[in-house]
Amino acid sequence: MGRVNPLDCVGPADGSVSTHLIRLVRDSALRAGVSAETIAAVHGADDATLTPALNRIPLTSLVRLWESIAHARPGPGGGLAVVRAAPLGTLDTWDYLVTTGSTLTDALHRAQPYHRLVTAAEEGFELRADGELTIGFRTTAGDPAVAAVVNEYVLGYYLRRAREATGRPVRPRRITFGHAAPPDHAELIAAFGTADIEFDAPADSITFDAADANAPLQRADPMLANLLRSHADLVLSSARVIAGPLDAFRAALAEALDAGDPTLDTVARTLLLGRRTLQRQLSDQGTTWRREVDLARYEQAKSLLAEGRSTVTVAARLGFTDDRALRKAFHRWSGTSPTRHRG
Repeated sequence: MGRVNPLDCVGPADGSVSTHLIRLVRDSALRAGVSAETIAAVHGADDATLTPALNRIPLTSLVRLWESIAHARPGPGGGLAVVRAAPLGTLDTWDYLVTTGSTLTDALHRAQPYHRLVTAAEEGFELRADGELTIGFRTTAGDPAVAAVVNEYVLGYYLRRAREATGRPVRPRRITFGHAAPPDHAELIAAFGTADIEFDAPADSITFDAADANAPLQRADPMLANLLRSHADLVLSSARVIAGPLDAFRAALAEALDAGDPTLDTVARTLLLGRRTLQRQLSDQGTTWRREVDLARYEQAKSLLAEGRSTVTVAARLGFTDDRALRKAFHRWSGTSPTRHRG
């Protein structure tokens, strides 16, 4: 029997991120000047919670940490600073999965199904290999300034791992960012080693030329890679998600959405809270009513489409004016059309 593809499984790690990534971003935020009090308010970012390796932290906590870096260090450089603080091994098993294949292309293709080792499945990780190798990433962070920091880190991370794995002074073929160009991006040019950086692009991506993508890796070890994948299967199946303060709210919101009455007053009554109290609690967790409703509609839309429902039915069920509005929202959510998620 072949190995089960983790991408096909729903497990305890869904919607959460590794303690290794939380610790890396938390410590980087502190170095960027974010106050200890701000960090302490982030659920699951304390040392006691981060010590057990199998603990998983809600994705919302990671987004709040990225937000703190974006606010403390606006403009280019915030994500690059996190990359500089992440030598090989910082992200534990994931780091070695992406560096022990025969080539960079081989390693990343074999590692891709295990991307949830480090971050949530919602954080999109895409590969395209046609001689060149392109790695794309899509963050769930809604604020463009925050998304810019996240994607700067992710693309910088894969460049650093490519250099460490190949032992070559790898320079990307090109870099694309979905956000607008900053007034000055000299720091990005210096870090990525190329001026071929496109802004306002359809996706955030880094492309390596064929020579680098197919160069033999210094740490190539098929037996070790296979052991790492077995270990990754065990980690994902044994993960323990630390319940977040938003869990009860999201359950009530999902119930209200399913009943066709997803209003702030309805959810507040379910939670025995006042309208303003609920709004304040959401703000304290770094989110808003509108953002949470948007995320809940996305999850409901995916589930309904997976059941084989038509886009017209899903649009009506979730309160969209028509299926065209649903298609537009779906592209904003995932970068794809809803038909790709039909069962």
